[in-house]
Amino acid sequence: MTTGAYDEPQRKANDEAASHPGNAACYDVSIMAPDRTSPLRGKAIAFLGSSVTVGALSLGQACADYLARIDGVLALKEAVSGTTLADDEHDGSSYVERLRTIPAATHLDALVCQLSTNDAWKGKAMGSVAAEGPYDTATVAGAIQDVIAYARATWGCPVLFYTGTYFESAEYAQMVALLAQASELMDVPVIDLYHDEEMRAVTPEDYALYMHDPVHPTKAGYGLWWTPKFREALVRVLA
Repeated sequence: MTTGAYDEPQRKANDEAASHPGNAACYDVSIMAPDRTSPLRGKAIAFLGSSVTVGALSLGQACADYLARIDGVLALKEAVSGTTLADDEHDGSSYVERLRTIPAATHLDALVCQLSTNDAWKGKAMGSVAAEGPYDTATVAGAIQDVIAYARATWGCPVLFYTGTYFESAEYAQMVALLAQASELMDVPVIDLYHDEEMRAVTPEDYALYMHDPVHPTKAGYGLWWTPKFREALVRVLA
């Protein structure tokens, strides 16, 4: 399994995260018991994203890593902190560009793509969902649709998107709404943690354990809170 980009800022983030109760050793991916009967065992799944897919504040452990350990998923983790869906800078870092670095000959059973919070706080153009391509990949809407279309054309595999859990951001709420439109038009499942009432019903104490900040989960957040939702969605699509 490949890992997310790891550099000096990531080392500093790990130092910051190490003392969080949600990153205690008891939540580490290495001690999770494998499920030898998981219907996801042996499935090759690429995870495309930024810091939330990296596990930037959980010592590099995120949903892809828990699914690999517990369910035997063959995870390809194409994740770089700070990057965006929208490809308006053409510097090789956008989701659109990085998706194209995965060799076309790679066998994939599914692609799971993060709805990046970076597009929201960097003020990327939202755009609008188009009835057909080519898509304006300089916008969030166009990038979402391009990722779906490119993955289907290249690997012939299902594509799933996932959102973060709810946090206060008008821009991210707009992105979630755009994703809903694109998913309906292009028939793409969404792991919608943003609107999930069960996710929002956790106690303040559990939320403090699960989240390092409003965007980034801890190990406990990924392992106990987010990954079961990923597993349910992937089983529906692949099993």
